[in-house]
Amino acid sequence: MKLSNVYKAEKGLIRVSADVDAGAIIEIRITGDFFMLPEKSVLLLESLLKGKPFERGAISLALDEFYAGGVETPCVTKEDFLSAISGAKNEV
Repeated sequence: MKLSNVYKAEKGLIRVSADVDAGAIIEIRITGDFFMLPEKSVLLLESLLKGKPFERGAISLALDEFYAGGVETPCVTKEDFLSAISGAKNEV
């Protein structure tokens, strides 16, 4: 099932496109007008989410692991990413 969401954080926009099958994230792409340091960290986040259940708790744990690695996301919080990802809905 293809899911997508556009989420407006206080200082940025987060776009999520995901392919979910049997309740698990098969593919996910996260884009938008936010910054991550180091710059290519979004690829790490996407890889941490692949294979995880598409549920808020599992997504939150993956985000904890992501931020524990020292990644910085100025002006966009873990909660913003959690809402953007877990809020993805079936594409019409």
